[in-house]
This record gives sequence, structure tokens and C-alpha cells, in this order.
Amino acid sequence: MEKAILDTDTVSEILKGKNSRVIDRAEEYLTIHGQFSFSDFTRFEITRGLKAKGAITQLARFDGFCENCAVLPVRPEILDLASDLWAQARINGLPAGDADLIIAATALFNRMILVTGNSPHFRWIPRLTTLDWRSGPMS
Repeated sequence: MEKAILDTDTVSEILKGKNSRVIDRAEEYLTIHGQFSFSDFTRFEITRGLKAKGAITQLARFDGFCENCAVLPVRPEILDLASDLWAQARINGLPAGDADLIIAATALFNRMILVTGNSPHFRWIPRLTTLDWRSGPMS
């Protein structure tokens, strides 16, 4: 199983613990790699959602979860790569959500695959490999 960055939807599914297939794959991944990796932007997306709901207990749980993960910084080089992807998407009429592009650029910059349940959002991005722990084969 290759080293991977988790998309926001996958981190959320792990935290909820309701999808047994995702949980099994997450446990297998941890056995091999020791910790999860995800973008600072994923941390932002989950934190803002929990704060908007006033979910203080879940926010504290998420903060503890982050302490045991590699939360990868959104560096200027990643933003440059994301802006290149955005321009390419805009020219070609492809999905160009900032969050998706920053997370994809983080995966590309770190030479990691992206674990996501939203693979169609990313299929057009050259050199990006995606994997869906809900349905795709394990590596």
C-alpha cells in the first residue's frame, strides 16, 4: 500500500467510524505507515465545519486526531501548482474548486496518492493517482 494523503471526505469518514470498509482500510494503512497524512486545508475544512456546528467535543477529538497525523503545510509551491491546475481547469471547462485543487496539489507536491471518495473531481489532473477506500482495490 502506497503512502497517501487523505482527502477531507475520507478523514471525515474515519472520524465518524460508520463505514466498516473505510475503517478496515484505514487500520491496514496505519499498520503499514504508522500515521495518516492530510493537507492543512483538510484540517481547515473539518475545523470550520465543527466550529460552525458548535461541536466542541468533536473539535477536541479532531485536535487530538491531528496530533497523531502528518498535517502537511500548504506551502507557496503547492499554491503555485494549484493555481496552474485552476487555470488549466478553467480553460478546459473542468472542475476547479479551490479546496480540491489545493489538496490535489499537496498530493502531487509530496508525490503521494490521494485517497478520496470524489475521484471524478480529480481524474483530469495529470500525474495524480486516486484511490477510494469505499470501493477501490487495496494496493
